Amino acid sequence: MKLTLAHRRALQGLMFITPWLMGFALFIADPFIRSFQLTFHKVEMMDGFSLAWVGYANYVEAFTIDIDFVPQLLRVLRNMVVELPVIMVFALVVAYLTNQKIRGRTLFRAVFFLPVVIASGLVIQQLNSQGVGTIIDQSATSGMTGIDLTDLLYQYLPEFMATSVAQVINRLQLVLWRSGIQILLFLAGLQGISTTLYEAAKVDGATEWELFWKVTLPNLSPVILVNAIYTVVDSFTDALNPMLNLIRNRAFSGQFRLGYAAALGWVYFAVIFLIILLIWGTSKKWVFYGGERN
Repeated sequence: MKLTLAHRRALQGLMFITPWLMGFALFIADPFIRSFQLTFHKVEMMDGFSLAWVGYANYVEAFTIDIDFVPQLLRVLRNMVVELPVIMVFALVVAYLTNQKIRGRTLFRAVFFLPVVIASGLVIQQLNSQGVGTIIDQSATSGMTGIDLTDLLYQYLPEFMATSVAQVINRLQLVLWRSGIQILLFLAGLQGISTTLYEAAKVDGATEWELFWKVTLPNLSPVILVNAIYTVVDSFTDALNPMLNLIRNRAFSGQFRLGYAAALGWVYFAVIFLIILLIWGTSKKWVFYGGERN
């Protein structure tokens, strides 16, 4: 039986992900399932890990009793919505500029990717605790310039948007530090666009602006999809993410409420999964693939 091009590509993709599937089955699947089972229990005794069935009580508590979970979840979602376009646009601009034929472009690429190498979770936490990246400081702006940037944001923007913008500005340096992988992927995508497309467009009289919107951006749309999903996951698992600290505190402080913490983690996972499904589901309308996938 002769395989079609679509079948051959599917088999190639399956071969690439087979090592991950094997690793998931051997090391992740069992704790993954056990953590879900734990959400319906509470730990009565740590000695021997004695569990008691509580049904949906942990989920009910998360949304009706816990005064921190829902506000923190909404805060994380708001930050992600604001940070996602900032990181994507910054990464695309930097990749586009460093892809030009300029002297020292290899050095520029290394400089922008360097934070990915040195900025581990512990490093980021230490920098944040020392106030690195804080730009908006009410006392400083009011005393030195007579202008309170925070008040201006709340005056001209809705409250939820002003809060998000202020937080992003305060974390702008750290946000841009998280753009290294996205820059690298965009750079690879730019280098993968055939020069014949640009030559044909220039023959038809296209300007540089038209080349970007009609040639570069459509051919980069698959990379934009990958970067968007990666940025969403990276944002939700960031070392400074308050939801991770909340879940960790619920699990290991006080009464060691591992079942309740597992329920919070699964709700958090479900939210992330739904956002990724939303991005993936809408991708058919804006992602362009060179050549038909037959």
